[in-house]
Amino acid sequence: MTALLSERERSKFDTSSDDQFYDQPKLVTHADNGFLRRLQALYDEVLSSNDRVFDMMSSWVSHLPSREFQTVIGHGLNETELERNERLDEYFTQNLNRTQQLPLSDQTVDAVCCALSVQYLQYPSEVFAEIARILDAGGVLIVSFTNRMFPHKAIRAWREATMEGRINLVREYCEAHGFTVSQCIHERPAGDPFAAVVARPTWLL
Repeated sequence: MTALLSERERSKFDTSSDDQFYDQPKLVTHADNGFLRRLQALYDEVLSSNDRVFDMMSSWVSHLPSREFQTVIGHGLNETELERNERLDEYFTQNLNRTQQLPLSDQTVDAVCCALSVQYLQYPSEVFAEIARILDAGGVLIVSFTNRMFPHKAIRAWREATMEGRINLVREYCEAHGFTVSQCIHERPAGDPFAAVVARPTWLL
């Protein structure tokens, strides 16, 4: 598998284990209310009520609309955060910078949502290959982010990029693993800029 990032690009200021950094719960939303309303509206537009949703790199809150889904599977690094997330039907903890293979079977989810966390992935090639593997026919991937981050844990390629550059980076992650990008959104609904990439596996089209 071709690496999307060089060693320099995936480097972080803080080289300590991500498990150690996330050992204590961080019960914050990482974005302002305008961003969160816009993200929820995007989810409401793209997702269906019968979807099996995988909320990847989640926390104590998912930003899903209030309607029900068939199931919502959460993933994160802090069990306390995931346990407090009332939208999750089940969850698991896993450090994707140490182990990229997801404990989910092939084509078992209809949607993968990754909100406010893609900037921390050091091995996006392997992770996005896993996303493509677990998505079922008609599946969709939604990656969203703002300009906020834990800078000491974000990768260099992200820290040094503009918002447009970050959109292009996520687009590259998607297209390198068989996704067709259908939407690239860059708005400012309030104080925080809103950016999102919506993509579907090419082999499903």
